Amino acid sequence: MSAIYLLHKPYRMLSQFTDRLGQGEAPRATLADIIKVPGIYAAGRLDYDSEGLLLLTDDGALIQRISDPRHKQPKTYRVQVEGNPDEAALAALRQGIELKDGPTRPAKVRRLAESGLPPRTPPVDPKRHPVTSWLELTISEGRNRQVRRMTAHVGHPTLRLVRVAIGPWRLDGLAPGEWRRETLHARATRQGARRAAKEVTDEPLASACNRGHRRGTRRPLPDGGRVTERQSDYPVQPARRPPGAR
Repeated sequence: MSAIYLLHKPYRMLSQFTDRLGQGEAPRATLADIIKVPGIYAAGRLDYDSEGLLLLTDDGALIQRISDPRHKQPKTYRVQVEGNPDEAALAALRQGIELKDGPTRPAKVRRLAESGLPPRTPPVDPKRHPVTSWLELTISEGRNRQVRRMTAHVGHPTLRLVRVAIGPWRLDGLAPGEWRRETLHARATRQGARRAAKEVTDEPLASACNRGHRRGTRRPLPDGGRVTERQSDYPVQPARRPPGAR
């Protein structure tokens, strides 16, 4: 059994628990400001100026499975871009972009009439950026600042970026700075493989990302978190016994 924490990282916060400050540098917000569960680490990261879903756990094998590019966990982002991309720009994103570190894999891209997200503080400056558009992109890679580089390549720099999903996990129901815990249980399938189950109890969770609802549970936790257990088929490796153990 493993616990995984879903956290909505706010804008201008590091995706780590400490800040390695240089001499004379002002301290920056870290994950330690919003979650105080000992022994957990982020599976992947988000840039300081990006927002959205982070997954944290104390299970090293699970971190490896989530973050390893070989497993190709799809990641979905909602991005506010400069201007109004035409169909040619969207087609280029879908087909793959030639970046300095090589071509990207094809992405799923759709235009959004509204983001369905809470406002950012501070917001994108409407005087500097009078015309903006929202897109939703799903990629299966994890290169440094990849989505930002992709939209810039087609002439529409990213002004705001929010990750709303990693594989089966979604940002639904979490405001910036909130988190919830989900419990993963290994269970056998008909084929004998091990898969995860997330148990579900209590009231429905509202979707912060305007994607409909899932039924789940909420109950108070220290530091503003919530426990939510829900059903999933995500595979989890069973714990290994040390040599000589019975």
